[in-house]
Amino acid sequence: MKLAVITNATIMEKKYQVFISSTYKDLLDERSEVMQALLELDCIPVGMELFPAADDDQWTLIKRLIDDCDYYILIVGGRYGSVHPIEGISYTQMEYEYAIKQNIPTISFIHKNPTNIQSGKTDQDPGARVKLELFKKLAENKLCKYWETPFELGGVVSRSLIKLIKDKPRPGWVKSIHVPDEDTNVTILDLRDQIDKLNSELKNYLSAENLEIKELAQGEDTISIFYHAKIWDYRSATDRDGEYKKSWDYLFSLISPFMVHEIEENDIKSTIIENIKVTQFEEENKRTSGGIVIETNDDVFQTIKIQLQALGLIEKSRIKKSIKETGNYWTLSKKGNDLMIRLRAIKRNEK
Repeated sequence: MKLAVITNATIMEKKYQVFISSTYKDLLDERSEVMQALLELDCIPVGMELFPAADDDQWTLIKRLIDDCDYYILIVGGRYGSVHPIEGISYTQMEYEYAIKQNIPTISFIHKNPTNIQSGKTDQDPGARVKLELFKKLAENKLCKYWETPFELGGVVSRSLIKLIKDKPRPGWVKSIHVPDEDTNVTILDLRDQIDKLNSELKNYLSAENLEIKELAQGEDTISIFYHAKIWDYRSATDRDGEYKKSWDYLFSLISPFMVHEIEENDIKSTIIENIKVTQFEEENKRTSGGIVIETNDDVFQTIKIQLQALGLIEKSRIKKSIKETGNYWTLSKKGNDLMIRLRAIKRNEK
């Protein structure tokens, strides 16, 4: 979508790159309508037309293209698609799960009346049909719309993408002639660092006035993360609610090695979520074939971040980023690095 941005009296037209994911031959007409809709929005469509073969080199290319995209669109018709020989799921599902993992805003478009799809465009294999239904349920956990004809799909995509861009703004792309020169970039990054430093000092000052470190939960004090888990296999899904209760030292010991240099804010959550899967679902991990999806209240991760900052263990990264980088990055303070070493370093056995 074209967006006018005014900076230094120069008007920049921003365009968004959108990845289109689906099975291919059965959805040629639908993909054509979606691409036309994206072009009419001045978006840059990216799809499997660029990589018709299915192999490991292709998967490397796909991941790189998804990384470069601002938004991700999934189209589901009547086929599950080619299955990766090692992962055991389709390439389309691999693309979808990868986009979710990379925190790229996604929206799925699922056929509303599968019984009306031509038989030549549907899976005949019962196993593939089961996998397709499970994949649909997985996609329906996120933003999802429904369609029946290619023309209808084009209209739904246009309206939905406009709203998604409004709700979840992304960096987009601009012509190089409108990008600030190197000196301007350096100045902007220096000013950004100064603002971050002043904000950090202000927060530390305000917190030091009213709160002593000894009054904060820490060490062996515990925090609870309540979660909802959906455990998938090829035939069904099981729901379970649970509590992940750990000490502050345990959580810090878990995430601190990844923060030696820096870590993106969302990766703090991802690291803890992965530990929930490993520690709370040991038996399920051995036997499930479809994966485990963990949902939690994001506010608890903000509390964890703020608590570790208040304890003086983490601080905002000072490493300079490109203007396109909009995420918040965190790293260990000297105090945090010392605590990590005390918690993680292996002590010598006494004889």
